[in-house]
Amino acid sequence: MKRQTSNRARLLRQTLTIARRDFTATVFTPLFLLFLLSPLFMIAFAAVGALGGSSLARGPADKVRIIAYVPAEDGKALAAADERLRRVFRSADAPPPFQADPAGPNPARQARAAFESSKVDATAVLYGPLDKPQIIYAPRGSRAADYLAQLAETALRDRASGGAAALSTATKTLSTPGKNSTASNNAASLVGVTGIFFLTLFLSGQAVGTMAEERSNKVIEILAAAVPLESVFLGKLIGMFGVAVLFVTFWGTLISQIGALLPPGAAGALSAFSPAVGMPAFILLFCAYFTMAYMLLGAVFLGVGAQASTMREIQMLSLPITIVQMVMFGLASTAASQPGTPLALLAEVFPLSSPYAMAAHAGNSPELWPHAAALAWQLLWVTITIWVGAGAFRRGVLKSGSGRKPFAALMRRTTLATRPDTIDTSVS
Repeated sequence: MKRQTSNRARLLRQTLTIARRDFTATVFTPLFLLFLLSPLFMIAFAAVGALGGSSLARGPADKVRIIAYVPAEDGKALAAADERLRRVFRSADAPPPFQADPAGPNPARQARAAFESSKVDATAVLYGPLDKPQIIYAPRGSRAADYLAQLAETALRDRASGGAAALSTATKTLSTPGKNSTASNNAASLVGVTGIFFLTLFLSGQAVGTMAEERSNKVIEILAAAVPLESVFLGKLIGMFGVAVLFVTFWGTLISQIGALLPPGAAGALSAFSPAVGMPAFILLFCAYFTMAYMLLGAVFLGVGAQASTMREIQMLSLPITIVQMVMFGLASTAASQPGTPLALLAEVFPLSSPYAMAAHAGNSPELWPHAAALAWQLLWVTITIWVGAGAFRRGVLKSGSGRKPFAALMRRTTLATRPDTIDTSVS
């Protein structure tokens, strides 16, 4: 009994030694600072691209107008109706700016000429009396034409009712979604699935090159001679997970401080985020499922990297894994929107999609016992993946296992027997 305890303690020390070695070798380098700040560079590039695209789109958009060629009195009524109706639109959904110009002797000719003007980009033009308006619109201006028709209707109704004064006074009360609200639960599920997927996909890829690097400089043979391969794999996985935790802690701290500067509207949107298990339990489960997802995908990447000897082989082998992860993300996202269905159960049981689907389950269901079973199930598959990866590396790369195929041995003996330098040509 004491011997088994000492063996386990020794394996644990060896695993933690490998983990500490990989963690320090990764963190205490100048390249880690670039890796830590890589999201900032991505945000900067995205912002530059968005600003360039918006400036290109804003140039023509600044000239887009909907125009009415009507008498001055009708123009004032249409402008007042436009000011009132435009309040119900968000800025991104609002119709183009409205302008009312005096009608000339031939308003129909004015309306058609507006589409050929270089000063404005007319998308819809109204002319004629308000009770029977004539509207001409461009191919992309059907909604603007509908809006002009509603403007004419509203202006006539204001005139018939004696003015544009409001006839009713509404009392508006903000309703905060409760813990059991379907919308708030779905929002929590979506955030859980998406957050774990992107963090795992972004951070676990660094594990794929560690084994290939150690194979190239012959360090892996020294480690394999001193430490069981399973401890090497698990230690490297823990070391890389420590790097991921440092990355998430750094950016989580920054985001939490930026969240205090958000406008009240954004804070109101965050109030709609309400997981069914409660926010403290959801945060703990999110961290646990991120750990399992990272360990599982990292173990797969580590096993793949152990079989590859060049960067080209790593890229060719890691691409199918990334595609599979995208499929798992789609499966878990679909299951999150359909809780309790056979599809959701499949996503929760299948090992590669289980961490994502169970994070969504935490958002949709208040029960806690399924998460204990799911974490044990996922931990089992992490162990199996590490064991399979270490065994494949031992047999396929180190050639120290019993995995040499009989067919390969037979071919080797046949080759040796047919080589000219091994054939006995002496005459008896």
